[in-house]
Amino acid sequence: MVNLNRKPHIAFFGRRNSGKSSLINALTGQQTAIVSDTPGTTTDPVKKSMELSGVGAVVLIDTAGIDDEGALGAQRVARTKAVIKEADLAILLFTHNTIGPYERQLMDEFTYSSLPFVLVHNKSDETPLDPDMAVELSQKFSVDVCECAAKSGKGVNLLLELVYKNVVVYIPQQKSLFGNIINQNQTVVLVCPIDSEAPEGRLILPQVRTIRDILDHHAVAVVLSEVSFPVYMKKEYPVDIVITDSQLFGWVEQQVPLHVPLTSFSILLAHHSGMFSHFITGTPVLSRLHDGDKVLILESCTHHAKCEDIGRVKLPNRIKSFTGKNIQFEWISGLDPLPDKSGDASLVIQCGGCMVTQKQLQTRIKAILEYGTPVSNYGMALAYMSGIFERAVAPFSHEH
Repeated sequence: MVNLNRKPHIAFFGRRNSGKSSLINALTGQQTAIVSDTPGTTTDPVKKSMELSGVGAVVLIDTAGIDDEGALGAQRVARTKAVIKEADLAILLFTHNTIGPYERQLMDEFTYSSLPFVLVHNKSDETPLDPDMAVELSQKFSVDVCECAAKSGKGVNLLLELVYKNVVVYIPQQKSLFGNIINQNQTVVLVCPIDSEAPEGRLILPQVRTIRDILDHHAVAVVLSEVSFPVYMKKEYPVDIVITDSQLFGWVEQQVPLHVPLTSFSILLAHHSGMFSHFITGTPVLSRLHDGDKVLILESCTHHAKCEDIGRVKLPNRIKSFTGKNIQFEWISGLDPLPDKSGDASLVIQCGGCMVTQKQLQTRIKAILEYGTPVSNYGMALAYMSGIFERAVAPFSHEH
């Protein structure tokens, strides 16, 4: 099995009635997708978590036909193309040896997005794949080309092998949150505040992921509330590094000796995102904001904002207080499209991104960087405004 920390997203593209849903069902051995001879049965991207033999846990995405028409056709095509931003591997179906403008446009977009893809000639029981065409496509686009007959199962095993090959070769193995900054048997102290934002009876996802990563390192996780933390520190128990909620940076920093590394859950996620160096460069822009500047805040999850909400309330208030300027704020939740005037923002601040894939977060940040707009991260911004930016990112300084 492929050992990934998250499930690879494999998306199926093609024209209407090219057999995308049938091929998904053949790969999984289940009626995962609705199949019909009527073109346009799949109208919106449909996701399904599955176990693929020899590959492991994946998310399969069935999309609407790239040639969809009618009043809603353009919207369906737009949603299909939006899947490119979150996919790790694309399976592009074509039939009857026909590669036309629809397929070529998709291949261009795959290439632009650095999305690896496999070409599948489906319905080969009706029209066999032209061998010369297969060689030409393989050489021209540097991709694997195979033929399938989804309904009979022909070629399915070969496609599974190609999926496995591309997952292993092209989808990067997810590094751990800590990397090599902690070692076996070291003690990691986690400060997890219990306030109105804390979910009842459970921990938030960044805290859960951090604990799991500590266990994977065979280190010791000590989980404390903000009430217990100072008591623990006064008893001189072993402490090799402290990870805190970013909102408590200033308070926690005062109680952690300078020789003990200190960072936050959000900065751990920023380090994991692959965008760390961009966040390092962009964060100091907070000191150069002026009256009327706009700060765009990206919340990768969707939730009801509360009075203690970090992205909607606390962070904006801190920025206003820190800068002393009349700053304008705009928020984007989940994976909603970026505003057309994203380039007008003086700074973009991304949340930890625990609810989205690494590919989704990187795609969004790269789109912002194309405008030349600096980017930061919740934890880095709060560390900077608390005067401990250098200390908070120091645990990772040897990598950047």
